Amino acid sequence: MGRYLQTSGKLRPVDLARRHGLSTQAVRNYEEAGILPAADRTSSGYRVYTPLHERALAAFLALVPGHGHATATAVMQAVNRDAVDDAFQLLDESHVRLLHDRRTLRAVEDALRGLAADSAAADSASFRRTFIGPLAKELGVRPATLRKWEDAGLVRPRRDPVTGYRVYDPPDVRDAHLVHQLRRGGYLLEQIAPLITQVRTAGGVEPLEGALRDWHGRLSDRGRAMLRGAAALDSYLRERA
Repeated sequence: MGRYLQTSGKLRPVDLARRHGLSTQAVRNYEEAGILPAADRTSSGYRVYTPLHERALAAFLALVPGHGHATATAVMQAVNRDAVDDAFQLLDESHVRLLHDRRTLRAVEDALRGLAADSAAADSASFRRTFIGPLAKELGVRPATLRKWEDAGLVRPRRDPVTGYRVYDPPDVRDAHLVHQLRRGGYLLEQIAPLITQVRTAGGVEPLEGALRDWHGRLSDRGRAMLRGAAALDSYLRERA
């Protein structure tokens, strides 16, 4: 185990919980999960925490908004078993995901810029009539995913009267591309449905501008949260050294 900073400060579970607006059971659960280092015990078996545990809890709570609960947990577990390089790799991977999401947003914006604001966009060379197999391959999804989107009303292919095959006309291909990009951006199907409806009604993609601004804001918030989490984790690492 790493050498912890020696301190005379002692905290009860309730003290640690109150300082962070948690229940004492949550604090105990965090210790049992390895998010906090193991606490000392009194002769009566009661847990005794220190300022080090408070730094650990503060680091975890600061990491969650930017990296998510699962990654924050794995990072703290790695640090507490002295596998700091593993913790850094987890953080690096989380930053890569944020970069990927930023690039996805940029791709969505590029895709929308490629669409005209009127119905003529659906007839452009960008979106040609196709079938479920080729469209699924083009998007990098399974045909079952396109069928799921159809069930949700997000794409509305017609059926060939002779073969019964699904036929995706240019407006359907456009809608499929928009759904795909929004799904990559973290939007749920039920969140996408009204946006697609607005696009169809308006004959263009202007209704998505608000969603894109919101997406930009969420990514910025995540980036700032990562900075705060990094500062709190660095403080904990310094105290453990």
